[in-house]
Amino acid sequence: MPLKITPPAGTRTIAGRTLGRGLGAVERTAKQGVRWALGHGIPRTVIIRSSRKGDLQGDLILSGPGSHTFDLVDLFEELRSRGPLYRGGFSHVATDHEVIKEVLTSNDFVTGFFAPDESGTGVLSRAAMWSATDVFAPLQPPSLLATEPPEHTRYRKLVTRVFTVRAVERLRARTEEIARELLDDLEKKAASGADVDLVSGYCGLLPITVISEVLGVPVELRERMLELGKGAALSLDIGLEWRTFREMESSLEAFDTWLRGHLEYLAEHPGDDLLSQLVALRDDGDRLSEKELRSVAGLVFAAGFETTVNLIGNGIALLHDNPEQLAVLKAQPDLWSNASDEILRLDPPVLLTGRVARRDSTIAGQPIPRGTIINTVLAAANRDPAVFTDPDTFDVTRENARDHLSFSSGRHFCLGAALARMEGEIGLRLLFERFPDLKIVGERKRHPTRILRGYSQLRARLS
Repeated sequence: MPLKITPPAGTRTIAGRTLGRGLGAVERTAKQGVRWALGHGIPRTVIIRSSRKGDLQGDLILSGPGSHTFDLVDLFEELRSRGPLYRGGFSHVATDHEVIKEVLTSNDFVTGFFAPDESGTGVLSRAAMWSATDVFAPLQPPSLLATEPPEHTRYRKLVTRVFTVRAVERLRARTEEIARELLDDLEKKAASGADVDLVSGYCGLLPITVISEVLGVPVELRERMLELGKGAALSLDIGLEWRTFREMESSLEAFDTWLRGHLEYLAEHPGDDLLSQLVALRDDGDRLSEKELRSVAGLVFAAGFETTVNLIGNGIALLHDNPEQLAVLKAQPDLWSNASDEILRLDPPVLLTGRVARRDSTIAGQPIPRGTIINTVLAAANRDPAVFTDPDTFDVTRENARDHLSFSSGRHFCLGAALARMEGEIGLRLLFERFPDLKIVGERKRHPTRILRGYSQLRARLS
């Protein structure tokens, strides 16, 4: 039976032609519809159909928005019991640490959800090229998340110096200063005995303030940037409904509009920040096109805080719920860095990432034809009993906590891993030093995203 994809609301067709108020509006809506169909409509249809036949992949990829990583643990084990590579209706699924690392580091696999077509003559390739938007989109080239060498190497080299361990250590003192200022504000708000939301008042503001200073973004815009970042987070999901997809793209358009203006301002008023340096590189030698500049800048900005927000929020919840581990950290404060990695392992900010075979290959002894999609479930790899003893136990003293795959692996290893670790360590340590008896109260609300996992609200009573 052929796939049936419902046309986007607000459009109608006659003899295969989309009609609307004007050619520009028609083409814009048509392209948006194709982007939705390729990235969400078709995959969602395939996954739902196979899920009705018992395919476990549907429970994983289309799990309820905001569901907790812990809710999926039984599913991880069920998938693992089916072998090193579970063959779903839409893609293969890998849950074993060794297999996932092999896929992520192999040159036989590239980012993307559809088979790469170097000739550009395939139906999907032609549709993707025709519908591509000029707006910043994390999963569309020239984003670092959607490119491979040599382009990926070129882009990454331009921004790597800001995220080296040495560069991050230079930010440590300033990060502690920002954290203490935010904690002072929380203390003032809590002085009356009122509850405070740790996500909006602390988890979000700490990393957004740090990355804003690195990128030359005015601090007064940080809350607006957090709001716009939600579109970037949602764009990583697969199988979005049409209405949600349009809202996501509107958010990305707003972010892109702001980014264009900010880069133009920096071109006329350069500073010592990374974006000013990237603008100067473009102007001096045209090493980055205007679109490349926006793509690199947008991803660095969005990735510079979105996952760290989740790391700090997830860590607060874990430490609150495991007071004996908090007591260990109080007695051995040198373990805070390790605790940050244990949090990343047990409740990672990113559930999974996808790769597609660029050529015929073999993984875990199984032949993998060109074009095969493999979803590598990072959260499951982090609970692989072959690597981690008592994998479901939260243990801040775990000796190999750093072996988690929450930052991916290979050439797409998270550029901001060192920064995230540092911010997580400082953010959590200073919070619990200031408020050792904080109590989470009321309902804990999760983000509506599926791929990125974190809290949107954590109300607490401070003492």
